[in-house]
Amino acid sequence: MRMTQEARRALRITLDYTNMTDKALGERGISREELLARKKLAAKAHEALRRDRGKEENFLGWTELPYQSGESVKEILKSAREIRKKFDSFVVLGIGGSALGPMTAFQALCHLHHNELPKAKRKAPRFYVEDNVDPVRMKDLLDVLDLKKTCFNVISKSGATSETLAQLLLITALLKEAGEKPKEHFIFTTDPEKSDLLELSKKLGGVKCFPIPRGVGGRFSELSAVGLLPAAVLGIDIKALLLGAADMDKHCKSGDLFKNPALMGAVLQTIAMGKGKNISVLMPYSDNLRCFADWYAQLWAESLGKNMTLDKRPCHLGQTPVKAVGATDQHSQLQLYTEGPFDKVVTFLSVGNYRKSVPIPDLRTGLLNVDFLGGHSLEELIAAENRATAHALKEAGRLNATVRIPEINAFTLGELFYFFELMTAYAGYLLNVNAYDQPGVEAGKKATFALLGKKGYGQLLKELDGEKPDPGCVI
Repeated sequence: MRMTQEARRALRITLDYTNMTDKALGERGISREELLARKKLAAKAHEALRRDRGKEENFLGWTELPYQSGESVKEILKSAREIRKKFDSFVVLGIGGSALGPMTAFQALCHLHHNELPKAKRKAPRFYVEDNVDPVRMKDLLDVLDLKKTCFNVISKSGATSETLAQLLLITALLKEAGEKPKEHFIFTTDPEKSDLLELSKKLGGVKCFPIPRGVGGRFSELSAVGLLPAAVLGIDIKALLLGAADMDKHCKSGDLFKNPALMGAVLQTIAMGKGKNISVLMPYSDNLRCFADWYAQLWAESLGKNMTLDKRPCHLGQTPVKAVGATDQHSQLQLYTEGPFDKVVTFLSVGNYRKSVPIPDLRTGLLNVDFLGGHSLEELIAAENRATAHALKEAGRLNATVRIPEINAFTLGELFYFFELMTAYAGYLLNVNAYDQPGVEAGKKATFALLGKKGYGQLLKELDGEKPDPGCVI
């Protein structure tokens, strides 16, 4: 996809941090002196990221994804065309980053009722993401699928994700019962060298596999085949998605804190954390971006929630990410944000031009609370509510920033993904933690292995069997 520089600039997302500053909030805001005091540290974080790029062992392979080869994109597009011709439904089996990225792109760029549209209107298979092993959810999904006309995209970098493998075993058995060849209904997305899915591919007769590049962790994988294949199947312009990410990368090339929006975002959030703001609320004013807040929650929580610094000092750092949606959550959460504890930073995702316009009829009822709305539009109303909420928070002395998105399309979504990935990476350097591991997740995995009888976990099973509820704590 080609775009002029002028077109790219018109679609560039921006960070407005006015309401994070003391100019807007007085003593509760962040001063320019505080920002200047961190300018050198920010430059070091920027340089560290630049230095480490391309080092697969540092899990920075995601920084190369916007520039991946045309051949890999062509192969994804070719498979997507074949899937659209052959299947009526496309199901992603994955969890965490393997699910949230594809879900986010689907909700952002497709019709919000895609699966309910007639096939002629949606021009793509129905789309489902099965990111849990709740038995009711799985059985209910199977009730609406015709297995013979369904393609399953199994996504796991390690090929050892228990939840995803359980789903794979179930679908494999059902396909065989239906007289279908599993290899014709599966596509695997996994590590190209070390993955149990590679072996399973062979056992199932040669399932097509797409690679997740080395150095790309799950929560940073949306711009790999993890997200690009489902997006392409849905007819999303994946070249524009990559172009938007590349454009944001170029926009953040400067090590100057005041010229790099992702670096500024990271500095502001880490300053806020130092002031006790340990909750990060992401509040999109668009239903198309609801799932983006879920994607962000994993990115921010897993990357920065750490109990050890890079130099092995105990720290217990991190912000708790919270999802809110405007205008919906003005009627559920905003009371807490404006009058509750001063422990939050709210970041708005604000849309300039919505894809569709809905005028509000001017019916002249004679009722003041009704008639002032007539002659406006729903997009005017939601934009006004967005501005009003930011104003209310400012007046209450609450830190808030706004990421402005000219419109939601593949290019700007690519920008948005990459902006938050960069901001998270910079924050990791600023906090001196490893933003790419998740050791806190492993304890639960190991306990699950023990409870299900996996070899090598006998001692842990004994410990678990020894845990009994305290009768005094059961009411």
